[in-house]
Amino acid sequence: MSSSGHLKRLFQLVVSNLLAVVAVPVAAATVLKAAQLGPDELLARLRALRPVHMFLATFVPVAATTVYLKLRPRAVYMVDYACFRTTPNFRVPFAAFHEHARVWPGFDERSVRFMSRLLERSGLGEETCLPYAQHYIPPSRDLESSRAEAELVIFSAINDLLAKTGVSPEDIDILVVNCSLFAPTPSFADMIVNRYKLRTDVRNVHLAGMGCSAGLISVGLARNLLQVAPRGSNALVVSTETITPNYYMGKERAMPLPNCLFRMGGAAVLLSTNGRNARFRLARVVRTLTGAKDGAYRCVYQEEDDRGNVGINLSKDLMSIAGDALKANITAMGPLVLPASEQLLFALSFIARRVVSRGVKPYIPDFRTAFEHFCIHAGGRAVIDELQRSLTLSDEQVEASRMTLHRFGNTSSSSLWYELAYIEAKGRMRKGDRVWMIGFGSGFKCNSAAWECVRPPPADGSADGPWAVCAHRYPVDIPDVLKH
Repeated sequence: MSSSGHLKRLFQLVVSNLLAVVAVPVAAATVLKAAQLGPDELLARLRALRPVHMFLATFVPVAATTVYLKLRPRAVYMVDYACFRTTPNFRVPFAAFHEHARVWPGFDERSVRFMSRLLERSGLGEETCLPYAQHYIPPSRDLESSRAEAELVIFSAINDLLAKTGVSPEDIDILVVNCSLFAPTPSFADMIVNRYKLRTDVRNVHLAGMGCSAGLISVGLARNLLQVAPRGSNALVVSTETITPNYYMGKERAMPLPNCLFRMGGAAVLLSTNGRNARFRLARVVRTLTGAKDGAYRCVYQEEDDRGNVGINLSKDLMSIAGDALKANITAMGPLVLPASEQLLFALSFIARRVVSRGVKPYIPDFRTAFEHFCIHAGGRAVIDELQRSLTLSDEQVEASRMTLHRFGNTSSSSLWYELAYIEAKGRMRKGDRVWMIGFGSGFKCNSAAWECVRPPPADGSADGPWAVCAHRYPVDIPDVLKH
């Protein structure tokens, strides 16, 4: 470490422990003063106090503590989570993807070449999976096939979660489900209520159209509902994206990217205000919405092309808009999670730019001082690259995101849970470690959540999950085809 690095480390220690630095000398001075006075004089001074002073000295702190304990938000814990585990029969190698695209008459040769280049540069591997309906030629997009995919993914994840936690469906008080592009009637929430015979008084919500960051929106909503539910209540959060009905079958150049990136996936998470046997504690949820700007609102937009084919149009300004949303989100998140030393450096940099000169380089807070692990939405290679650059993260710190994209593809709002599962499968999670989840979604939104590990997985590697049979093969090298 360089001398400047040592100085920064010393600065961080002093500022982060400023209370102790000030309190220790004050306490020492108080003890010395009391020793000089002697026990008799101290006792005489206490007896000289009026009863009202003694009452206020005891009542006010007790009353203030009681009010604080009553009014403070309840702690919310993640009891456990489970991800949908794909099987080889859903696998779509690049060769199969190319062959299907070529034989489908809705695509011309130009469209096929374009999708082939997108797939090669996407960061996806050969084991990503598509639902059965998209293995057909032409792909099936009917309602029955869409429901079949949703039921397979959602019920599989919930079954695994209930088995891991030992929680009975009757013990679920709140249900929040998110799926953006497929919203049938009855809703996904109703589908789960019917399948698991949940209680008639369960509070249930289906969030649609909220994009890939909807998983964290669901976590925030469940947290808020738990604040007004009886203590010890359980909230089931389910995040997925049903891609069967959303395969784009036209020739508009800006719209086939989701065909290349999105794959099957889903996650079920159990939250509770009962911390017994919990895995993580939810520390913060910060949501940022930039939809008031027309460019941000339309940068991820579902529409029809000139031939009536429905798809998602991605703006060429998407990465710039995502960068602006990220800046706004970390500006709100920073004061809540960063140590005092980083906040002070950022404030000094801001003042210097305002007072001294605009030429002063802005200080970028080091979020690595606040978190040990980062789960960045696996929306695509460009998204991960941009966040790694913006947050100055190491290759290991974005490894979970890159490997999730490679193994599972973009699973929309559930990708963050596959990334958390990767970190745990590699044995990197420790008690007290802090995790930052960052998600992006249409609208345009950047949402994030901070977690603290309460109970890591077993150290013997016996933990089950989506990486159970393949974690030993990762990380893999993902060549940068742009350089070749």
